[in-house]
Amino acid sequence: MKNYLNIFILIVSYFFILLFVYAGISKILDFENFQVQIGQSPLLSSYAGIVSYSVIISELFIAFLLIFSQYRIIGLYGSLGIMTSFTIYIYLILNYSEFIPCSCGGILEKLGWEEHLIFNVCCVVAAAVSIFILEHVRKHWIKTLVSVTIMIILNCALVMILFFSSEQMIKKGNSFVRRFPHHLIIKEKSLDLKVNSYYFAGVSEGKIILGNYTNPMIITEVDPSMNNYRKQMIKLDNYDHGFKFLKLYVQGSEFYLADGTVPIIYRGTIKSHYAETVSYKKFYFDQIAVIDSVKIAFRTFNPKTMVRSLGILNTASGKYELNPNIIQKQKDGIFDTDGYLIADNQTDQYYYNYFYRNVITSADADQLFSSQHTIDTTSIAKVQSKMMTNGKIKMNAPPVMVNKMGTAVNGFLFNQSNLMGKYENRNQWKTNSIIDIYNTNNKSYRGSFYIQNKGDDKLIQMFATYEYFYTLIGNEIIRYRYAQAFASDLRKGNAENLTLE
Repeated sequence: MKNYLNIFILIVSYFFILLFVYAGISKILDFENFQVQIGQSPLLSSYAGIVSYSVIISELFIAFLLIFSQYRIIGLYGSLGIMTSFTIYIYLILNYSEFIPCSCGGILEKLGWEEHLIFNVCCVVAAAVSIFILEHVRKHWIKTLVSVTIMIILNCALVMILFFSSEQMIKKGNSFVRRFPHHLIIKEKSLDLKVNSYYFAGVSEGKIILGNYTNPMIITEVDPSMNNYRKQMIKLDNYDHGFKFLKLYVQGSEFYLADGTVPIIYRGTIKSHYAETVSYKKFYFDQIAVIDSVKIAFRTFNPKTMVRSLGILNTASGKYELNPNIIQKQKDGIFDTDGYLIADNQTDQYYYNYFYRNVITSADADQLFSSQHTIDTTSIAKVQSKMMTNGKIKMNAPPVMVNKMGTAVNGFLFNQSNLMGKYENRNQWKTNSIIDIYNTNNKSYRGSFYIQNKGDDKLIQMFATYEYFYTLIGNEIIRYRYAQAFASDLRKGNAENLTLE
């Protein structure tokens, strides 16, 4: 009987040696990909660096201990501990994770998460039984039971601590680790627009409204079925204002045409396609965001502070007010404050996201504002500029762009990032644009997804609504639908308890 027990211990030990050596070497040979997988884990994202190294070292060290009979009991305790950690990790993935990632590769590549859980439980049992058999010689039953129990509890507690702290760090204190839930958006339909000069102006009665850079007097309405589109010519009450760069904006049933170099703002209705002047030569601006039927946010240069400033125009009264505190100067006040201004499609909020630093500023029609950080770590704009003899400021070197463009709906901001995060695949960056989602209601990061390029054509612009996410790539407008759970929370405007498919 004793011989059979010894054979069982040897089989278990050699099995763990084979498992851990194979797993450890596989991770070393493909270490970058292993770190990427850990970085995308919904439980361990924030600790991908230390976990990736510690797992490999632990597996190889335990395998080394199991080789020698005098250290085998220590190796079996180590096997029990690490397999317990893997088991509780999978249990948390299946029951408490916001999304279920791809299964691991290597020797268990063909196993699903449930099968993997069963395999790990069997390994835990085998290690525990082997420990009891070895300790049977010493008759230390109570001591062995306590030791095995403590080992299991400690490893379960360790993984759970990593899980809860990682979740908090990812959402609130992220150090540039992205999370990619699977199928967050799913491509549904596309429509060939024939040319690539279109841009999103807004949405009206379920129709996506496009403007055209080469012909600013045309409104293009894309049918909700995404099968066709139609163009309508805009008529103005006055064509003598000498505009140079008119841009179209849509809010509900109304549209606006604006050119900040004149400066001029027209307003009309989608049905009539006729626009009247609502603001002329009141203030110069380079960006606007239509908040509602009365108020428009705009960006201008404030001669008093010598810095870009945001303001609100009341089209009903014709009055406007600047707030010099929303945009914050770091260096020159020109390049370091540059960014994009967008309106929320469903609220009276508008957002200013800096191009060269990790700050999103949310504001409302009353100019009450607050800020949150994007997940990258670029807190100081990496721009170099100098004052010329003519008084103008010019850049000395190309800046490091952090954020490129965005769209927002019901408190969620979709931001196209220009930086690669930790533990990400470089090949993905060559063929995709990356979009990060932020919940501005609770100031948290909610996840990321890729928008794939079409050959040499990259993402031109994006637009989010309650129902769909749209992109312009090359000559095409493409519609994506959200994962069901995310779509539900998007409509609520609160994703604190978001569960992604």
